[in-house]
Amino acid sequence: MAKQPESLATFAATARNAGQKPKNIGLTATPETKPIPTDPKKKADAATKVLREGVLHKDQGAEKAVDSLPDRTRDTRKS
Repeated sequence: MAKQPESLATFAATARNAGQKPKNIGLTATPETKPIPTDPKKKADAATKVLREGVLHKDQGAEKAVDSLPDRTRDTRKS
């Protein structure tokens, strides 16, 4: 089954293309828009820490947890 393009990659390509989704980004992922493999447990842990910090207004380690996740905007294409 074909994977869909990652939405953040699609948004970034649209921003680089004067706000228009590039024609080469369709309904299936390309090497540039394929999902980045991530451990679901690490994503859930980071999300939980972010939400807890928002509610408790105390450091729960969210920044470190989020920084440990892959980030397409940080890890690829530097202008």
